[in-house]
Amino acid sequence: MKSIAVLLAAAFLLAGCNTVRGFGQDVQKAGEKLESAAKK
Repeated sequence: MKSIAVLLAAAFLLAGCNTVRGFGQDVQKAGEKLESAAKK
């Protein structure tokens, strides 16, 4: 049951990005937010 939830979450994430480049940009933005939160 848990694996189905993981697959659905991955599908929604990838559908939101549309491209590998878009996915990379999303990951980069998330990393920047984590980095700025860590500096505070």
